Amino acid sequence: MRPILIYRWIVFGLAALYCLRTIFLSEYTYFPGPFRFLTIWALFLSFFAASRMIALMEGRSERRWDAFVSMVAVINTMVVFLYWRLYFADPASVTSDGQLGEFYLEMYLHGLGPALQVIDAVFIHRAFRRIPQALMWLFGVIGVYVLYAELVLQNLNDSPMGTVTSGLPYPFLNNLELPGRAVFYGTNFAVAVVLLLIFAAIAWAVRRVVPAPVDRPDPRGNPGT
Repeated sequence: MRPILIYRWIVFGLAALYCLRTIFLSEYTYFPGPFRFLTIWALFLSFFAASRMIALMEGRSERRWDAFVSMVAVINTMVVFLYWRLYFADPASVTSDGQLGEFYLEMYLHGLGPALQVIDAVFIHRAFRRIPQALMWLFGVIGVYVLYAELVLQNLNDSPMGTVTSGLPYPFLNNLELPGRAVFYGTNFAVAVVLLLIFAAIAWAVRRVVPAPVDRPDPRGNPGT
């Protein structure tokens, strides 16, 4: 088994393990449990992206999913950046009691897991070739998440409770009026676009400097193409 395929199976296996843990061991007091959080959306997006990379490499699929993989890398980076920036500014802004959860879980969801997916996207898969399509994926995923938070979670949950509203997944959002939340959402979408362009530039340089890895089998029986 080639090193890249081993790497991808490790990425896939870890993502699968944490997805299963999320489903079966999470708290479901508030609707719909862990699926309130963008971190968990990013986890499941990474799991699907990892499955597609293995399918492509093993010759079970011809679709590269470039735009989707690019979007997932950006969402993962946003999750890491936003979580730790908000946590170090005020732990209570992103956690219910101001305390980190289980160390191994936090480090995977907000560190190792995203890093593994970004490494594949930039250095192995060589994504970031279809920027307009990746922008559409970003707009769609972020837009759906914002509408989901504002129209579904806010109306079906009474916690976290803030000074303005309640039910939005992250405590600090419940202390902001709608215009303030709109500015926050818009600012972070702009950050996502900047991250996409930065990754695209890095990936462009990598494709021109580093030889492409052998990441899929040759249908004629050669070691790889």
